Amino acid sequence: MMQKKLTITIDEGVYHGLYRVVGPRRISRFIEDLVRPHVEDLEDAYRQMAADEAREREAAAWIDALSGDTWPEGTT
Repeated sequence: MMQKKLTITIDEGVYHGLYRVVGPRRISRFIEDLVRPHVEDLEDAYRQMAADEAREREAAAWIDALSGDTWPEGTT
């Protein structure tokens, strides 16, 4: 699996806690293990929503109804 480098900003105390408890060379893996289930859950949820054809039709109709509100007055 390909890895990507990510720069994040966290509170100094949190960093020192991670460094002390998890270890200096294990922080990335620790964070990845915490985040992965949430990302996978989101992907599954979006896939399920997209598969719901009635919901997608309703969403499209709602978007179409609102799109007229975005035009400046006198241009439609």
